[in-house]
Amino acid sequence: MPGLLTSTTREKVTFITIHINDYKLSNLCAALAISRRTYYKYRNKEDPDYYEYLLIKDIFDESKGTYGYRRVLEGLEIKYGVIFNHKKVARIMKKYNLKPEYIRRIRPNVNAKRIEDNVQPNLVKRQFKTKGFNQIWCTDITYLIWGNKRAYLSTIIDLYDRHVVAYQISKHNNIKLVTDTLNEALEIEKDVYGLILHSDQGFQYTSHEYKVICASKGISISMSRKGTPIDDSPMESWHGILKKETLYNNNITSLEHYIQLVEEWIAFYNSTRLKNRNH
Repeated sequence: MPGLLTSTTREKVTFITIHINDYKLSNLCAALAISRRTYYKYRNKEDPDYYEYLLIKDIFDESKGTYGYRRVLEGLEIKYGVIFNHKKVARIMKKYNLKPEYIRRIRPNVNAKRIEDNVQPNLVKRQFKTKGFNQIWCTDITYLIWGNKRAYLSTIIDLYDRHVVAYQISKHNNIKLVTDTLNEALEIEKDVYGLILHSDQGFQYTSHEYKVICASKGISISMSRKGTPIDDSPMESWHGILKKETLYNNNITSLEHYIQLVEEWIAFYNSTRLKNRNH
C-alpha cells in the first residue's frame, strides 16, 4: 500500500473501514502508519454513517446520479467487494439526499409509465416453441453461491431444443458479463438476422451496450414483464434443473468446485441430455 502511506488521515481511515472485515485492525493500522487510537478518534468524531456514505456516494456519482439503492448495492460489491444491508444503503442515501435523477423528475400528476428508456415489449408472449434454430433465444443470469462467496452464471439457450448456445461465469454481475455471453454466442452462430432475444428487465439487458450489439446483428430484443417470472419460464426451469443436478446432488467443497461442476454439467447437458428431447 505504498501510495496510501502519503494519503490523508481521512483517506486512511476510509480504507481501513472498507477492509476491516478482511484483515486485523492492528495489521491495517501498521501498514498505513496510523495508530489505532487515531483511527477510533476519527471514527468516533465523524457521523457514524460518514465512511459508508463516502463509498455509496462514489458509486452514485459514477452513475451520474441515476442509481437507486439496489444498483448502488451491486456497485459496492463489484467495485469494493463489500456487501451492505439494503436497508442501510437506502437509509444513508435518504439521509444524505442521494436521490436518483429519474426520481427527482417524477411529479405526483404524472401518469405511471416505464422510466427505463430501453425496456422493450414482450415479443415472445409465452410462445416458447419454435420451428427451427436461431429463431428465439432466451437469456438470464443466476447466482452460484457457496458459503459467503458467489459467482454469476449468464446463459443463452435456444428455444428450439433448449441447448446452451453460450455461457459465461464471472465474479461480477455487470453489463460486461452479459455482452461477453452474447458476443460468444454470435461467434458460434453467424446466421441470426431476425432472431428474437428474450430476457427479463435487468439493467444489463436495458443497457446501451447490449442494445447496440443486438441492433448491429438484426436481433430483436424482447423482455418479460416486470415481476412476472412465468414470462421467462424456460430460463427459470433450466436454472432449476442445473442447480438440482449440480448443487443438490454433489458434495461441493468450494465455490471453485461448484463452478467446475456447472461447466461439466453444461457440456453433458448439450452433448448427452438433449438427445432424449423430442421436438
